[in-house]
Amino acid sequence: MMRKLFPHPQLTILLALVWLLLVNHLSLGSLVMALILGTAVPLLTAPYWPERPRLHNLPMIGTYVAIVLHDIVVANFTVARIVLAMPNARLRPAWIAVPLRLTQPEAITVLAATITLTPGTVSADLSADGRSLLVHCLHAPDPEAVVRAIQTRYEARLLEIFA
Repeated sequence: MMRKLFPHPQLTILLALVWLLLVNHLSLGSLVMALILGTAVPLLTAPYWPERPRLHNLPMIGTYVAIVLHDIVVANFTVARIVLAMPNARLRPAWIAVPLRLTQPEAITVLAATITLTPGTVSADLSADGRSLLVHCLHAPDPEAVVRAIQTRYEARLLEIFA
């Protein structure tokens, strides 16, 4: 019975918390609305989630988040230096196809989001067969180094998390 009412309990809790943060006011009405949204949205979207992604290496999630946050901070400074100090003639933007070993859609989505969250790079497209990701880099004098960095820094860890 509980599984039918709450098909994705973590999503229910997350949606309720996000609603309470958005309204920025704790009252009975906002709490009831948070519970309604937290229950209704997972129920309505449950048919579109045929399988749940299996997360295996849970401690690696914390490590992954820390690495991504570190990379975001470093990339902000790098992009600022490129924009403020590098002459346009030296700028080497590039479209790079990153071959993927990931097969789960959720893992590929996390990788694409990570790349897009990091300043200076953006995930633009996924190949029809899901085996490569098209990434645009603001400055990539060595495209192969970018591919290696994405594969070793992010994809390898996601393979461990979603294995």
